Amino acid sequence: MAGSNPHYTESLRRLMEAFGSLPGVGARTAERYAFHVLKGSREDAMKLADTIRAVKDQVRHCSICFNLTEDDPCEICKNESRDHSVICVVEQPKDLLQLESAGVYAGVYHVLLGRIAPLDRMEPTELAIPQLLVRLGEGSGRTSGGGGREVILATNPTMEGDGTALYLQQEILKVSPQVTITRLARGLPAGAQIEYSNKAILADAIMGRTKA
Repeated sequence: MAGSNPHYTESLRRLMEAFGSLPGVGARTAERYAFHVLKGSREDAMKLADTIRAVKDQVRHCSICFNLTEDDPCEICKNESRDHSVICVVEQPKDLLQLESAGVYAGVYHVLLGRIAPLDRMEPTELAIPQLLVRLGEGSGRTSGGGGREVILATNPTMEGDGTALYLQQEILKVSPQVTITRLARGLPAGAQIEYSNKAILADAIMGRTKA
C-alpha cells in the first residue's frame, strides 16, 4: 500500500488512510489526494476541513420525512404547494434527489434510511418505518399532513427492495386500510438502483406506477 512507506510522516500516513477509506479510492489515488492537500496552501486545506466539518455539524435528517436537510422540516415537507396526501417511500436520500430530478412528482416523501436485509442485519426496526406508520395512522401534526390517500412504494427493484415493499404494504394497511398503495412502473429495470437511473426512466416509472 502506498501509504505504508516508512518514510512518510505519521500525519501524512493518517491522511492517506483517511482518503483511502472513501468508496472507490485506492491507495495510489489516496496518495495523490494527500500530496495535493500537502502542496496546496494552508488556506485551501483549512477551507476543505471547514467544509467537511460544516456538513457533519449542519446536515441532519428531517424530523418528518428523514431527507437530508439543514433546516427542519426540510424544504419539501414545508412546501404547501406540494400534495401532502401522496407520500413516496424511498430507501435513501439519494433516491429522493434522483426522483426529484425527473421533475414530474409533486407529492412528498418518506426516506427509510435503508431496506430490510436480514443477511446484513437490517431489520424493520432499524429503518424509519414506525415514523411512516405514525404519519399515515395518526398524522404528523405538521405541514406534511397525516393520513394520506396514496403511498408510492419506490424501493429499488431488487430482492431486498421488493421484500421491503411487501412488508410495508402489509404494515400500512394495518394502520391506514383506506390508503391506495402503488409501486413504480417496471420500466425501471429489475435489479437496478434508482440513484443510477436517468430522468426519463424515472419519469415513466412515476407516471406509470401501478397499484400494489
